[in-house]
Amino acid sequence: MKILGSLNGFQRIAASLAMAATLAFGAPGAVAQDAATAQLEAVDPAVAADASNEDVAAGSSAYVPMKPTEGKGMPVAAGIDVQDQFSPIGQQANALHIGLVWVMALISLFVLALFVYVILRFNKRANPVPSKTSHNTTIEVIWTVVPALILLGIAVPSIGLLSAQYQSPPKDAITVKAIGYQWYWGYAYPDNGDFEVVSNMLTEEEAAARGEPHQLAVDNRMVVPAGVPIRFQTTAADVIHSFAVPSLWFKLDAIPGRLNEKILQIDEPGVYYGQCSELCGARHGYMPIAVEALPMDQYNAWVLAQGGTIAGAADTGIAADPAAAPLREPESAVPGAAGAGAAPTV
Repeated sequence: MKILGSLNGFQRIAASLAMAATLAFGAPGAVAQDAATAQLEAVDPAVAADASNEDVAAGSSAYVPMKPTEGKGMPVAAGIDVQDQFSPIGQQANALHIGLVWVMALISLFVLALFVYVILRFNKRANPVPSKTSHNTTIEVIWTVVPALILLGIAVPSIGLLSAQYQSPPKDAITVKAIGYQWYWGYAYPDNGDFEVVSNMLTEEEAAARGEPHQLAVDNRMVVPAGVPIRFQTTAADVIHSFAVPSLWFKLDAIPGRLNEKILQIDEPGVYYGQCSELCGARHGYMPIAVEALPMDQYNAWVLAQGGTIAGAADTGIAADPAAAPLREPESAVPGAAGAGAAPTV
């Protein structure tokens, strides 16, 4: 995998040590951290380029990010339910969720009706001589067996859902890796030349200009093919992060020194938003996730425009079509750009 921009491994370690010094000793570490933060924030987002891979192909600047659909793959104002699901796992989970809501509603109504009946039937005025019955074998069997059967009925689809979520991806699944950094995401494509795209949150003005939700829009999305299984892997470069996209019913922790893996499949093209859901430091709330699912032909063109590779592309005549494909210029190649890290001190 390529090391992006000027932020190499030693600089990431130095940045982590600077943060630790801030927490432990105060002023010296704080000064270093403030200087690094000021340098990053001083970069004009309009000057920083749109992508991270240094080997983007000719025509990549023709790429225009897919316009999101209002209410699809994003939170809905005043919503009272989970987001609409666009993955097979999500649809299975949502069906279980709806079933559980009905089970809870029916049990609640039954208990309420029983409660009202007892109040009306056995109050002092309606029943001046209380019963002295202390046992009823039939009732005791019913209130033991029926709840057990209800729990068993809930357990079967729940276990099936857990099993489906951690099913091994097929051998021909496309591998995509998300790397959590403080505080942005990197997306690597090991099966397509191992290039990496760095993703940072847009400012409120930039998000509004693109017609995207603030604090969820990013400069470079994670682009994947729609309708095919993806071997999705997560790891982290510094602390524990968590990759979570609610509309895909997907959540997987990104842990330093460990590679986690789950299957991901998106039913249809679109833009799906998420966030880091593991408290990872001061800018935890500024690590949004935007997943752009493209038809396979457009995804292949996007990969080639990134400077990546497609297995058998030469034999099948697949080429980067600037009209269908993508990308942008290397963001991390711009000194001081978000995602490039702080410039080394002398």
